Amino acid sequence: MTDRALIVTADDFGLSLAVNEAVEEAHRKGVLTSASLVVTGEAAADAVRRARKMPRLGVGLHLALLDAPSALKAAEIPDLLEPGHDYLGSRAAVTGARIAMVRHVREQARAEMHAQFALYRKTGLELDHVDGHWHFHMHPTVVGILIHDLASPFGIKAVRVPREPAGPSSRAAGTGALRRWGTALANGPLWAALRLRLRRAGIGSNDWFFGLNDTGAVTRERLLGFVAELPPGVSEIGLHPASAPLEGPFAPPARYRPTEELAALTDPEVIEACRQVRLGRFADLVSPPS
Repeated sequence: MTDRALIVTADDFGLSLAVNEAVEEAHRKGVLTSASLVVTGEAAADAVRRARKMPRLGVGLHLALLDAPSALKAAEIPDLLEPGHDYLGSRAAVTGARIAMVRHVREQARAEMHAQFALYRKTGLELDHVDGHWHFHMHPTVVGILIHDLASPFGIKAVRVPREPAGPSSRAAGTGALRRWGTALANGPLWAALRLRLRRAGIGSNDWFFGLNDTGAVTRERLLGFVAELPPGVSEIGLHPASAPLEGPFAPPARYRPTEELAALTDPEVIEACRQVRLGRFADLVSPPS
């Protein structure tokens, strides 16, 4: 049996109907095994209805502290909001610094995180994994809240570590090697600290992640390249597919190619390539550390 295992995840499930349609099509007709749910998204209820009809789809919580509707009322989390608006702000550096250094902002983040987990529990779906919108779950304070406050009551068994291996990623893409190695060097200590903290807490994680340097542009060629270059262990490929271009305050950057990502996930050659690895959900492939 191959020593390469693969989780293929769509983020932003529930953020819009176009994303939900793509998740269902890519799971039923393609290689998508996992989806991360934005429980506060405008199409979250539709996402949950679809997920209940797809029992082999591993649904997890896409924890959002940036660029998304909030679970709590604006008056309860004023310091997490976009200035002049009633949704979570987009300034990652500012939000991250405030959570780390200002106690009452940290408590607002803790309350918002708890509220999102509570909303997920109300869906009745199994919690396959946890990850973060814009990978903000890597913030050391957020990790601490996940581990110490939320893991036990909400049954967190697996958390994404967006650790992209620079060598395989560069070979798969055939471009941007300097940027990919720079990303790995800059983020390496954060990835290592996250893996260590999860391991000590008895929470599982993937070994590798692809799509960090190509977010929003995991086309057919790029997806085929990633699958061909998978290292031993459990890899996750993260995508942002949609059935139509996305609009509105939570739309991704204009450079994203969501419809091309959907086409890649259902491409016959991609499907055939994925037959050469163990394909599954976090629940199938990731075990809690002993």
